[in-house]
Amino acid sequence: MKKILDLISEEVTKAFTACGYDAKYGKVTLSNRPDLCEYQCNGAMAAAKEYKKAPFMIADEVAEKLSGNKMFSMVESVKPGFLNLKLDNVYLACYLVQMQEDEGKFGCEMPQKPKTIIVDYGGANVAKPLHVGHLRSAIIGESIKRIGKFMGHNMIGDVHLGDWGLQMGLIIVELKERKPELVYFDENYTGEYPAEAPFTISELEEIYPTASKKSKEDEAYRDAAMQATNELQHGRRGYQALLGHILNVSVTDLKKNYDNLNVSFELWKGESDAQPYIPAMVQKMKDDGFAYMSDGALVVDVKEETDAKEIPPCIILKSDGASLYSTTDLATIVWRMQDYNPDGMIYLTDKRQELHFIQVFRCARKTGLVNADTELKHIGFGTMNGKDGKPFKTRDGGVMRLEYLLDEINEEMLKKITENQKTKENLGISEEEAKATAKTVALAAIKYGDLSNQASKDYIFDIDRFTSFEGNTGPYILYTIVRIKSILNKYYGLGKNVQGAVIEAAHSESEKNLMLELSKFNAMMENAFEETAPHKVCSYIYDLANAFNSFYHGNKIMAEEDEKIQKSYIRLLELTKAVLEVCIDVLGFSAPERM
Repeated sequence: MKKILDLISEEVTKAFTACGYDAKYGKVTLSNRPDLCEYQCNGAMAAAKEYKKAPFMIADEVAEKLSGNKMFSMVESVKPGFLNLKLDNVYLACYLVQMQEDEGKFGCEMPQKPKTIIVDYGGANVAKPLHVGHLRSAIIGESIKRIGKFMGHNMIGDVHLGDWGLQMGLIIVELKERKPELVYFDENYTGEYPAEAPFTISELEEIYPTASKKSKEDEAYRDAAMQATNELQHGRRGYQALLGHILNVSVTDLKKNYDNLNVSFELWKGESDAQPYIPAMVQKMKDDGFAYMSDGALVVDVKEETDAKEIPPCIILKSDGASLYSTTDLATIVWRMQDYNPDGMIYLTDKRQELHFIQVFRCARKTGLVNADTELKHIGFGTMNGKDGKPFKTRDGGVMRLEYLLDEINEEMLKKITENQKTKENLGISEEEAKATAKTVALAAIKYGDLSNQASKDYIFDIDRFTSFEGNTGPYILYTIVRIKSILNKYYGLGKNVQGAVIEAAHSESEKNLMLELSKFNAMMENAFEETAPHKVCSYIYDLANAFNSFYHGNKIMAEEDEKIQKSYIRLLELTKAVLEVCIDVLGFSAPERM
């Protein structure tokens, strides 16, 4: 189904060419003066110079050519040469009927050849709890993946765990100090290792920070951890078995926490999964003449003549032969290309890692790890800050665990919902339902609060504002959906139905404004996918919710006496609800039945 702006542009372009002007001048945009018109075309202003003619004369000709066109209720030429347009109400209603008939996609055209895109958006470290620093990657990445899936593409989310490096050695050394009798530390042991881990998630989360602190104070301890890391990476059986336990215990806990965020991954791969691919990758880079020794390290030059600033070489191996993040990221690209041959890979990290990804992407292209047309994209996100404008911390200055933040917002939301119920009569919401509703609304508050900001920008995490039922917030969007559900339940509860009814031409200005917002859906979704920009979905549903609430306050839907008009209203509400629900689903949250 074509986007409505494209359909309008086609008609205006026909009029321009019929008057003897180039088709390029027929492009139509949304009006920047909605008090005057709904759409506008400024082509006559640009055409004036080429055709040596006053712009208003060109606009007059085109307007005359468009007179009588059933698409428009108004075509107006305005000096010095603008074309102001309003859509015909019947035409707009027919467009919405087509949207409604395209159940599930609402006018979004599906690709003839879907792309396979891997989204790398977890980045959690094993043996450590998720904290607020993991929030943005999970929320933004999940939404980008969902938008792509909705638009018909094969989207694969990979958590890309931090499960390699010194942190593993630290855990092994600390565990050895505490439980030296474990068979994992016996180099002569040849039997099967126990199936059950020698620690719980709580113990594991305490072991790592203890070991990390010791390593900063005791050089011998740190050396032992580095030696353990080296032995692990070179295949020591007992340490490999411990790594397996660490992963199993950590991943089980991580899945539970990600589930609470309504975030999921198709792949639970880690840096360790890339290790088998490193030797061959490094050898090929050497054989092909890309990798060379510099100050003891193996590097690949990635600078380009057009660089405005110095881009250092990409380090492949350190002087001691150890791998780095760049090594494992490149090796991960190798296995992704071998296993999935994706059309693109999208990485979500803190924007401070921008240089790292410039180096990795350039190295991957230069050394032929990816196809010429494989898209590599890094989305660097800004910082989530407290009200003081500094990175979000706990009251005692530490990094807050993600589950504690979720609990805090759940409690705040439950308090607001409970207070809200006291002002209403006979809703009969149980304590259990109130808690479930609070959890649903709290997640919307967090996710919408984050996603409504452009990813690259820092933002203030303000619990009071995010949990408000008014303004540009998640709870406001959900409240709008719940209001629509309530009206529909009342209507159908009376035994009525809309069988055979369709959305009719608007009966009021507020109804038409709602219909105009709905007609923008497919263009918005396409744009949000192309630009990997969930904030555009947020902006759209805020406008749509506002348009619906204006319509709701301006029209007596349930009291409407004309049955045909009422049925048209109900059909319009059903479409509005469906579009809003699709949008919040791609943002990663849902709406309760009551609030």
